[in-house]
Formats: sequence, structure tokens, C-alpha cells
Amino acid sequence: MDFIIENIPTILALMCTGVFAGLLAGLLGVGGGIVIVPVLYFLFQAFGVSPESAMVIATATSLATIVPTSVSSIKAHSAKGNVDFSLLKVWGPFILAGVLVGSWLVTRIDGNWLTMLFGVIATLSALNMLFGSKKPLVQQLPGTAGQSVMATNVGLFSSLVGIGGGTLTVPILTFCNYPAHKAVGTAAAVGLLISLPAAFTMLVVGTTPIDAPFGTFGLVNLIGFICIVPLTVLFAPLGASLANKLDAQKLKKIFAVVLMITGVRMLGQLFL
Repeated sequence: MDFIIENIPTILALMCTGVFAGLLAGLLGVGGGIVIVPVLYFLFQAFGVSPESAMVIATATSLATIVPTSVSSIKAHSAKGNVDFSLLKVWGPFILAGVLVGSWLVTRIDGNWLTMLFGVIATLSALNMLFGSKKPLVQQLPGTAGQSVMATNVGLFSSLVGIGGGTLTVPILTFCNYPAHKAVGTAAAVGLLISLPAAFTMLVVGTTPIDAPFGTFGLVNLIGFICIVPLTVLFAPLGASLANKLDAQKLKKIFAVVLMITGVRMLGQLFL
């Protein structure tokens, strides 16, 4: 009980992160990781964790939260026939290869490199939300060789920055004239293929930093996981229902601006 009382501000901040990530996931269709990673990154620093340690723990914890939320999302999308299992059979081994390399790198490289990479991906994602064309760049997915390169890079970069399948998979598929509803559903399954092995690797192989917040095992902060996951799962359906009542496209533009500011700020913290 004393622990809970002493850490009420931290617990409340983590719970708010779960609520915010769940609402945005349901309302705008954005992946929770793109929200959770920067919030945890700055939150852990506020409680005395170094930027380098904060980033690797935020990355691993975000991936751990994606596991249960992606399972819930897969069930919903699969019931509507929006998960392309034939594509997953092609992509799966290459995603796993990318994830294993990315997860190993997270346990080995300086957290500042991860911060820089996340800042770049967040900024590019924001620009895509603001100015990206809805027209496909090509008429169909490339052959197996091309798709293997796509899938490997999705697994690699997603595991490096703590995001699920949606941030990279959905734009890649839609650029290749892939149906948007199937892209979103399939991306949920990609999220599970990324997050499960990545989180497990970082939990088991990762060395806990000396300045890690309490409750961190390996590189995963289990207190953050426990506080975030139930609320993300609970509030995602509420966000989806609000999407029918609010101007989701306008809100998505606002979120894109906030995401861009966040990405630039993370980059600025490194170089300024």
C-alpha cells in the first residue's frame, strides 16, 4: 500500500497514457506505440531516468503493451474478414527475421540512436497524415522478393522504435493499391508478429539499466504494462464509437501536428 501511495503521480500518468492511447487507436486508427513511446520517454525522464535508459525502456514496454491489444484487434478484424492470412504467410518469416535483429540491437545500442530513429519516423508519419496522397503509388504489391524486403524492414524498424504494425504496414500496403480496410486488419496481425517476439527478447535478454524505474524487468517496465493495457483495451471501442460523432479527419490532422512537434522535440533533445 505504501508503494502505491508514494507512486500515485506515476501510476496516474501511466493510466492516462493508456486512456489516451486507446482513444486515439479507436478514434483515428493510429497505433498505440506511436503514442505510448514518447509519453513514456518523457515520463520516465521526469522521474530521474536518463534519456538513454528512458528510450530503451519505453520501446520495450510499448511493445509489451501491443501484444494483448493486438490480439483483441485481430479478433475484431478477423470476424469481418479483414485479415489477409495469405499475405501473412509470405511476410511472417521475414517480419520475424527483422524483429529478431531489431530486438537484439535494442538490447545493445545506445538509446540515443533509438530516440533519433523514433523522432524521424514520427515526423515522417505526421507528414504522411498531413500531406500524404490517398492515391496508390503502384497498382499492386511487388513479387516475393520485393515483399520480403518490405516485411523485413517493417519488423526491423518497428521493433527498434516500439511500434506495432500499423504505423509502417498500413502506408506501405495502401501505397501498393491494397484495400484500406484489409490493410488495417492485416496490420493488427503484423503488430502481434512484431510485438510478441520483440517484447519477449527484451524482457529476457535485455539488461536492466541502473537508473531504471521500479518494476523494470529486463527492459520492460511491468508497472507501466499493468497500468496501460487494461485502459487501452477498454477505451479503444469508445474511441471507435466517437469516430462516428466527431470529425475524425480534422482530429487526425491535429494529432499529426502534435506528433510532428513530439518527433522534432525528441530530435532537438539530442542535438540542441
